[in-house]
Amino acid sequence: MQGKNKPLFSRLLETTLTRALRQQQSCLILGPRQSGKTTLVKKALAGRASVLEYPLQNPAVRQGLEIDPEKIIREVRAFKKNPTVFIDEAQKVTTVFDAAQYLIDEHRANFILTGSSARQLRRRGANLLPGRIRHFYLDPLLWAELGYLRGATIQPLAVKNINPLSTYTFFDSLVYGTLPRVAQLPRGERAAYLRSYAELYLEEEIRAEALSRNLGAFARFLELAGAESGTAPNLSKLSQETGVSQPAIKEFYRVLEDTLIAIRVDPYIKNARKRILSSSRYYLFDLGVRNAVARLPLTPRLINAQKGILFEHAVVLELVRRVRALNKNYRICYWRTSGGAEVDCVVDMGARLIPIEIKASERVKLSELTGLKHFLLDYKKYARHGYVITLGNRPEQLAENITAVPWNYL
Repeated sequence: MQGKNKPLFSRLLETTLTRALRQQQSCLILGPRQSGKTTLVKKALAGRASVLEYPLQNPAVRQGLEIDPEKIIREVRAFKKNPTVFIDEAQKVTTVFDAAQYLIDEHRANFILTGSSARQLRRRGANLLPGRIRHFYLDPLLWAELGYLRGATIQPLAVKNINPLSTYTFFDSLVYGTLPRVAQLPRGERAAYLRSYAELYLEEEIRAEALSRNLGAFARFLELAGAESGTAPNLSKLSQETGVSQPAIKEFYRVLEDTLIAIRVDPYIKNARKRILSSSRYYLFDLGVRNAVARLPLTPRLINAQKGILFEHAVVLELVRRVRALNKNYRICYWRTSGGAEVDCVVDMGARLIPIEIKASERVKLSELTGLKHFLLDYKKYARHGYVITLGNRPEQLAENITAVPWNYL
C-alpha cells in the first residue's frame, strides 16, 4: 500500500503482468513483505469484471480456506465467465495451489498468486504448478521506478525511467531503503516504520518457521547479520556472539534467504589460475531494513559513517533487481582471490562476463582498480570490458577496457 493521497509508483513488472492477464496466463509473484505485490496486482486487475479475491492475511478468509479449500472451486463454478482468481500470501494455505491446478487444467479460471516465503511453500509441499504458471519476482523500488536514471552505459543491463524523478532522493534511499511505503512517508515517520517492519518479521515469519524457542538468539543473529550484510559471514564469530552453534547459524541464514530477507551472492569460479575464496556473501534485500535490524541510526548522518558500505550495498541490490526485472538468466557473483585481488560484482551472462567495481567517490584513479585489471587479464576470453560505478557526474574512459560510470548511468 502506498501513502495516503500519494500517486502510485508504476512498476517495471506491470506491463508483463498486464500482458499475461490479457493472454489468460496464470502467475506466481514472489517478493518480500511490503515490496508492493498486492498494490501491483490490484492495479493490474482494476476494471476487470470477473475477479475473485482471497486475501489470506485476513484470518477469516485464511481459516475458511484451511477448513474447506474446495470453496474456491465452487465459487469459480458460480461464474458464467471464467474469472481471474487473486490469492494473496498464498504460502499461508498451500492447498490453494491444488485447487488452482484443477481449475487451470479445466480451463475454468486463471490465477495470480503472491507469496513472501519460499520456505513455507517448500516446507508445506506446495504444488507450484510446473508448466502451468509463470513465475515472477517483485523487489522493492528500482532506480528506474524512482526516476533516478540519466543514461545507460552497460547495455545488457539497461532500463529506462518509468516514473518522474521522485522527491525521495538517492541519498534518502541509502538510509531508508526503497520499500514503496517508506518512499511515500514523511521523513519523520520512516524510522518507526522500518523498526516495526523488523519486529513484525521476527514476530510473524520466524514464529511461523517453528523457531520460536530460538527467537531471542535469532533476534541477536539478525542484528549481527544486518551489520555484516554484504560480507561472507564469520560463522565462528556469529556463533560466539549469539550463543548458538555454527550449524544453527547456517540454518538461520537459510531462513533469511528463504523468507526473501537475504540475497546470497556466490563467488565466481571458472578456470581461474589463482585460488578463489569460495564463501558466499549475503545482502539484506533492502538498505532501510538492513539499517533498522542492525540498530543503526536512521538519520542522514549514517551516510557519513558508512558511505562506502551503503553505496556498495545499493549498487549490488540494484544489479540483482535489474537482472530480475529484465527477466534474464544472469548470475550476480563476486570475485576474490587468496592473494586479495577482488571485484565487487561479476555479471555472469554465460558466454560473456561483466566485471564491476564499486567506489563511493566522485573520481577514481586507474591505480585503485588492481582487482578489476587482474580479472580482465585472467578472464580476457570472456570479459572484454570492465566498469567502476562511482558517485561522479559523467562517464569517463579510464583505460581502453575500463569505464567509470556514475551510479545513475548504470
